[in-house]
Formats: sequence, structure tokens, C-alpha cells
Amino acid sequence: MGESYGEVSLLLAEMRSGSKDAISRLLPLVYNELRRLAARYMRDERTGHTLQPTALVHEAYFRLAGQDRANWQNRAQFMGIAGQLMRRLLVDYARKHYAAKRGGSLVTLNEGLGKCSVAAQSEEVLALNEALDRLAQMDPQQAKVVELRYYAGLSSEETAEALGISLRTVEREWTAAKAWLRAQLATGGSA
Repeated sequence: MGESYGEVSLLLAEMRSGSKDAISRLLPLVYNELRRLAARYMRDERTGHTLQPTALVHEAYFRLAGQDRANWQNRAQFMGIAGQLMRRLLVDYARKHYAAKRGGSLVTLNEGLGKCSVAAQSEEVLALNEALDRLAQMDPQQAKVVELRYYAGLSSEETAEALGISLRTVEREWTAAKAWLRAQLATGGSA
């Protein structure tokens, strides 16, 4: 991934203790990974999407940098929060687009990761977000695993570290959550 995990952790610790210049030193270390993550999200968005990966990274990073009271623990947590922010930004963007368009289409899931197909439309992004919100009400840990694995792009090991749970638990929760989300999206949320 390119960045030094130890240096990222040190900078996050400096940010916790109030260092104002730590955030500017952090960006070069995590930018490529954030950009890769944003590019992956954008590949899954509808064709002709006007939001670009660079803009998504910059907006997410701007919001992260503005969190004066954040208690950053490690790189995995930071990337998890960055992934959540990107999700929220894409959902907000999809809501605005959907409100302007008011069209509909069937939601499908990619078997591999349980995410919207490459031809995803704004409605599909919103449907996935609503299903994930319902999952969070039923099983917050499963929803958190989905956010970290899918939206933040963390590995199972990194997710386990970020949540303080076992690798086996992460894998079990990930499998169950994907199945539940697929069922929700296939039935329009009535399952």
C-alpha cells in the first residue's frame, strides 16, 4: 500500500495530542490508498457520474482533517472512518441526483463482494444504504464489518484489529451480512 504503517500511527497519535501540522504530513502517506478506494467506489457508480475520485478523496480528507476531537487509534480505524465518510458522500450525492431524476431500476449485487453492480444507479446506491442502515439496527457489528470491508476496503485482518474482534468473527459476520443484504436488495427490503 506504500505508506509506512508506523509513521501513520505516530502521526495519528500526534493529531490526538493536538499537533496541527501532523494532518498535513499524514496526507501524503494515505493519499494513494484513499485515491484507490475512491476509484473503486466510482467504478461501481453509474456511467456518466459527475463526481470524480479525486474530489471524493479531497472532500473525505477535508472532513477528516476538520475533526479536532477525533481520537485516532490506528491506521485501520482512520481508513475505516474515511470509508464511512466516502459512503456518506456518495449517498448524499445519489440522493441529490435521484431527487432530480426520479427514475427507478432493479438493484443487483455482484456475487464477489455483495455490492451494487457496475451499472449501479442512484436508486441502487440509496437502496444499499437503506439496507445497511436496517442491518445496523438489527446487528450493529455486522453493519460495521460491511462498512470496514466494503466501504473502507480493509482486509479481514485489519477489520478484526479495528473492531477488536477475532478474524473468525469478522469472516462469519461478513458472510452473514452479505447474504442478508443480497436478500434485502433482491426483495426490495421486504425480506
